[in-house]
Amino acid sequence: MKAQAPDIKIVEEAKQPLAMHPKKFAMWLFMASVAMLFLAWTSAYLVKRGEPGWASFEMPFEFSLSSVLIVLSSLSMIYAHRSAGKDQFEAAKLGMGVTSLLGLAFLVFQFLGWKTMVEQGYHFTGMGSNTSSSFIYVLTFFHGLHLVSAIIFLLVVFVRVFRMEIHAKNMASMEMCSTYWHFLGVLWLYLFVFLLLFR
Repeated sequence: MKAQAPDIKIVEEAKQPLAMHPKKFAMWLFMASVAMLFLAWTSAYLVKRGEPGWASFEMPFEFSLSSVLIVLSSLSMIYAHRSAGKDQFEAAKLGMGVTSLLGLAFLVFQFLGWKTMVEQGYHFTGMGSNTSSSFIYVLTFFHGLHLVSAIIFLLVVFVRVFRMEIHAKNMASMEMCSTYWHFLGVLWLYLFVFLLLFR
């Protein structure tokens, strides 16, 4: 009588597709397009800077203060994100509130920076001109515009945290808000350092 070989069952685990949340994917595409837009503008800045008659200017001190505020806001955003992930709702609300206030303060100092530029005689004369101040107005205005959208997004997420709709098992919107906020923070620091180096 022949011995029968034991049946060997090979169980293959179903491979889960590496799929990104559709809204996260759309946000990353949006951020990539924003980054390309600002890279194009800074590239145009360098081209114009190399032409004869380029007029540079001193960076308003208010922009330096803005840089400090945007870094602090990223830290408070990290605090809010981590707190929400631990279901620490009060701490998350505090972090979101502080981030919102710092974002608004950033915009105020941007406006004060423009005011200083006007007082010093630096005006917007069009992107085709050979004055760096025109590029400063465009870069800071459109960055500020995106930051306004981020503050609105942040307030929407804040309301969801307040309602306890965002918690350890539902962090998608918090992660998107945090990513967008940090992206704009890094973008501003890039612009600030770029303008300091290539005045």
